[in-house]
Amino acid sequence: MGSFGSVYKGVLDVDNGTRQLVAVKVFNMLRQGASKSFIAKCEAMRNIKHRNLVKVVTSCSSVDFSGNDFEALIYELMDNRSLEEWLHPTAGTPKNLSFLQRLDIAIDVACALDYLHNHCEAPIVPCDLKPSNVLLTNDLTGLVSDFGLARFLSNLTSNVVGSQTSSIRIRRTVGYAAPGKHLHYGMGSKIATCGDVYSFGILLLEMFTGKRHTDPMFSDGLNLHNFVKMDLPQRVAEIADSLFDPITPDQSSIMSAEKIQVCLSSIFKIGISCSDESPRDQKDMSDVVTELQSIRDLVLGQKLL
Repeated sequence: MGSFGSVYKGVLDVDNGTRQLVAVKVFNMLRQGASKSFIAKCEAMRNIKHRNLVKVVTSCSSVDFSGNDFEALIYELMDNRSLEEWLHPTAGTPKNLSFLQRLDIAIDVACALDYLHNHCEAPIVPCDLKPSNVLLTNDLTGLVSDFGLARFLSNLTSNVVGSQTSSIRIRRTVGYAAPGKHLHYGMGSKIATCGDVYSFGILLLEMFTGKRHTDPMFSDGLNLHNFVKMDLPQRVAEIADSLFDPITPDQSSIMSAEKIQVCLSSIFKIGISCSDESPRDQKDMSDVVTELQSIRDLVLGQKLL
């Protein structure tokens, strides 16, 4: 169950008598804003296509058996569910992600945002990037999903302070929205791509520290951003998530402590830069993709320390 409805696992009959497992998001039409959320998702997904964006199989806008409005979106089913469940498992065997798996997922998300911000006819801001909105395929490829809050920017330089934006209010998930009265898409603020960049920064820090922004340790002005920033570079190993395995899936040897230290430090610096409260000091997502891919090359030994 989400903000505007519930998601069900279903079976869809397709061509040649085959059946496809799908996820069906049924919107709660009694919830204020549900209809607008449905329209926003349809508009956002209509003309975009990228390997790191969740694929919509079809949609349904009709009436139910009682004559009430019925709206639903049908997605490909992701058996590995969301990144949220891998970072913070609630029951059963912990779903540990290795260092390289986390890095690959971070690159997947960054590539999706770079495409939406910089390579669409009109830049799109998903507006609600968080672990539960990153779905994982069978091979743990990350797909950005849930465009219920998505907004379009008509100005291609919309990530620059002072550019053309919309003043629509957006209710976002606390912790992933930038604090203060900056040009982010928080409550009552303007919409800009820098809001997504901030959310990505928090997401990246969460992925590699294993700590939620709501962790009880964060109080009296301390937050995830400041927690990581004040401990760099001396205490990199201490703030990293103790659950991830430094052995990468495609390497038989353990990464050296020095290489882990260098890679983690670089990743945390990217997360800190992206989650800076000032849009002027944030990185562009195209640069983030390049830097993360460079770190991956270092992990795989394709680049010298």
